[in-house]
Amino acid sequence: MSIERVRWLLGGLAAALLLALTVVPAARADFPTLYGGDVPCAVQAANGNVRLCSGKTTTWDEVTKIDLNVVLPPQPSGGEDGPYPVIGLFHGWGGEKIGLEDPRVQQWAEAGYAVFSMSDRGWGNSCSKSDPEFLTPACAQGYNHLMDDRYEVRDAQYLISVLADEGVAQPKKIGATGVSYGGGMSMALATLRNRTMEPDGSLVPWESPEGKAMELAAAVPQWPWTDLAYSLMPNGSTLDFVADSPYNGPEGKARIGIEKASFVTGLYGTGLAESNYSLTDKEADLNGWYALINSGEPYESKPQTQEILDQITTYHSSYFIDHSEPPAPLLIQNGWNDDLFPVDEAVRYYNRTRAQYPGDPISLFLMDDGHARSQNKAADEALFLQRENAWFDHYLKGTGSAPGSSAEALTTTCPKASASEGPYKADNWQALSPGEIQLDGVPAQTIVPGAGDPNIGKTFDPIAGKDPCATAPGADQPGTANYRLPVPAPGFTLLGSPTITADLATTNVDSELAARLLDVLPGGEERLVARGLLRPGNGGSGVVFQLHPQGYRFAGGDTVKLELLPSDAPYARPSNAQTPITVSNLRLRLPVLEQPGSLGGLVQATGGGSGGGVTKTGIAALGKRLLAGRRRVTLPLDCAGGNCSGQLGLEAGKRTLASGAYAIAGGRSMRLSLRLTEAGRKLVRSRRHGRRHRSLPVKVALEDAGRGTPQTLSRRLRLRRHS
Repeated sequence: MSIERVRWLLGGLAAALLLALTVVPAARADFPTLYGGDVPCAVQAANGNVRLCSGKTTTWDEVTKIDLNVVLPPQPSGGEDGPYPVIGLFHGWGGEKIGLEDPRVQQWAEAGYAVFSMSDRGWGNSCSKSDPEFLTPACAQGYNHLMDDRYEVRDAQYLISVLADEGVAQPKKIGATGVSYGGGMSMALATLRNRTMEPDGSLVPWESPEGKAMELAAAVPQWPWTDLAYSLMPNGSTLDFVADSPYNGPEGKARIGIEKASFVTGLYGTGLAESNYSLTDKEADLNGWYALINSGEPYESKPQTQEILDQITTYHSSYFIDHSEPPAPLLIQNGWNDDLFPVDEAVRYYNRTRAQYPGDPISLFLMDDGHARSQNKAADEALFLQRENAWFDHYLKGTGSAPGSSAEALTTTCPKASASEGPYKADNWQALSPGEIQLDGVPAQTIVPGAGDPNIGKTFDPIAGKDPCATAPGADQPGTANYRLPVPAPGFTLLGSPTITADLATTNVDSELAARLLDVLPGGEERLVARGLLRPGNGGSGVVFQLHPQGYRFAGGDTVKLELLPSDAPYARPSNAQTPITVSNLRLRLPVLEQPGSLGGLVQATGGGSGGGVTKTGIAALGKRLLAGRRRVTLPLDCAGGNCSGQLGLEAGKRTLASGAYAIAGGRSMRLSLRLTEAGRKLVRSRRHGRRHRSLPVKVALEDAGRGTPQTLSRRLRLRRHS
């Protein structure tokens, strides 16, 4: 070989080496399709060049086809095209996959997120009646499972995990949001977090088809339910000062509740017309469930009732998903005037999470926004969107300071054109309302079956009425129980759950009790502020139940009115077996924004959180106050933390002597006033008869809202003869 040939080869090699060292590696190709070629992608020039990928693909069962959208950021001019943090945006009942018609989708895509949305089974082109493939084998399992963790929720997890395998999604930077039905999806995804539920109900690690470990990083559910049975048929068991508040209540036995008839009928009808209900699957028998609910009382005599309740709690309610692990960071938004999924749906889950995992980020944002009767003011929604974006930016991208855990509220105002008051912000739910106003000392009243003006009921119905500012005649209706409290100037702001403690006497366990808190204006017209439904069962002494929370200002000169009725029709379904209910010794507690001592001392101290305590010394001292003929006794309570609240019961053997709810603010001590039951008075009198001193074994059971597990202290009380 000539020397010239060698020089030529060496020069070529040097040039090639230089080229290799200087050429920048080519960026990864864009995504012309997703899901193995099933879903094509196209640049949307009119929408900032974000890319929309839209179509159908098979889900985890390898049969059912799900219609979906994935919106990707604009094609980068250099660097990697993915993987991106992902926001899953889920539709409400009657909806379908969400695309660029929602302004948030383009905003998030331009900010660097991939946005995923799908039509849930039985909706849109995911096997609804309008889907061209509705009658094909692809839809054999595509019917509506009512947001089942094993089906709709698993579909979302699987389809997002495929995006991780295809290089689109970061497997542990996934967020979830959506309203109503989509809020329920978001709550379930957050609770499962890094797990998925198999068809047999078992939980396994959430992994992609290629084995990538998947995890939800954050969720922002809007208008969600957490206990679907309670939201559709409340029984009055939820208390906002108790850490664990399931459908079966503190007694451990579920009382089947009262159907929200106007809502349930409307939802069922929408699905019947537009969705796809199974005719054969007993675990998704929406037709049969609806028929049973509307057959009414007595539910306990129908075995299917418990079967339905077990299905709803086990597979359709985030509150009942195994919570041995903390949920993903949650910002939950519910609305004051949302009669379908009210604020207590968020508070129930929030309280338990704060008690079980004090350091886990979970926050509340409460405002007049949600289902029918909600005003959904644009300014309020814009403020919430800021909070939502900050939540996702921090937990999905790592930008901004940690939002932390808090409770934030905007209030209901009328008319709609008026600005909401707030935002008011506190470290926790109970701290939003440092003060409390009480109403008690009223004579016994009896609620008569059939009482109540149906026209007023229609005015306040979420479907027939819709307007939270609507008014009706404020005169007391015959056969109802009514309690009034004049509002002194300058007024006060209700911010929390109106709480009723009363003795209830009824002769039928299937009776119901409906409560309305009303604002009677100076002209005599009344406006609905809050409502609640209770299945009182056998009634009894010291029954405690709450109306749905509200943020609302009562103006000076107005009157607070509590109205108790046999039914809140047409909103609630009247009982088949209503009997009279006598209400005595009622106490109404209104949590307020104002500080204790204000309004001339009308506002008293209250609180919430953890750290309540009762001392043995206090129990022993109680014996000196158990005097014959007295209806009330007091018991000293100490608060070890900043705020505390809970339930306390005084028991002797199997008999309840007294019970009551308590709340203490600022680490102070208090004297809890307990009203003795008739059984308690009889027992005390019998123990003391004929002797100057006698001892009585008494157990004090304390359930603290911050811990959720009862503490008990037992003591033999020394009773002194009454002279």
